[in-house]
Amino acid sequence: MADWLNFALSLTAFLSSHIIPRIGGLRDRLITKLGRSIYFSLYGAVSLLLFAWAIVAVGEAPRVAIWPHYPWMRWIPNLTMPLAFVLIFCGLGLRSPNTLGSRKGAEFDATNPGIAAVSRHPLLLALLIWAGAHLVVNGELAHVILFGTFASFPLVAMWGFDRKSARLMGAQAEAFFAQTSWLSLMPLVHRNWLRQNASALAPRCLLGLLCWAALLPLHEAVIGAWPFP
Repeated sequence: MADWLNFALSLTAFLSSHIIPRIGGLRDRLITKLGRSIYFSLYGAVSLLLFAWAIVAVGEAPRVAIWPHYPWMRWIPNLTMPLAFVLIFCGLGLRSPNTLGSRKGAEFDATNPGIAAVSRHPLLLALLIWAGAHLVVNGELAHVILFGTFASFPLVAMWGFDRKSARLMGAQAEAFFAQTSWLSLMPLVHRNWLRQNASALAPRCLLGLLCWAALLPLHEAVIGAWPFP
């Protein structure tokens, strides 16, 4: 029972850290008082600590199988996580408003949407890919709750950010939604988009793949699970 309580507390604390700052304008007041860089540095550090607590707690929770694990399932995260890392590196400083990781004061350019043409929420999409892929592999109850929660969060957030964009962008919203997507691979075969963005995005894609390759061997040491079949 204590193991379940620890898991519940860790997950509640992590989710609360993302919800409470948005209540009553607390986030904006803290940014004004502390400064944007200090606030987000502290916020990121707290989020990482709470995330680590949740990962440790889920490993200590009682094992209640919901569906069986098969070795072939491990190929799902192995094939999708490189994409998630590429999305993270391409999404940092996104020139698109109202999403996680967007550049402060960014204004959308419909003639060159950049990575937003592939995804207007690349960081949230990366979180969804990570959670969804690991949900398939981990069929025990605590893991299902953890990864199911993490998969639900970006879906709700992307919907909420889109509503905010539609409300705030006015006449520009139509062009914004026409030129962007939650996920579309069509820009990758569009010559004009590639000509406009290849030089800027190629180094980010390479860094994402290198980061994934560097972290993959650490998966067993840090998480306690061998990532390959």
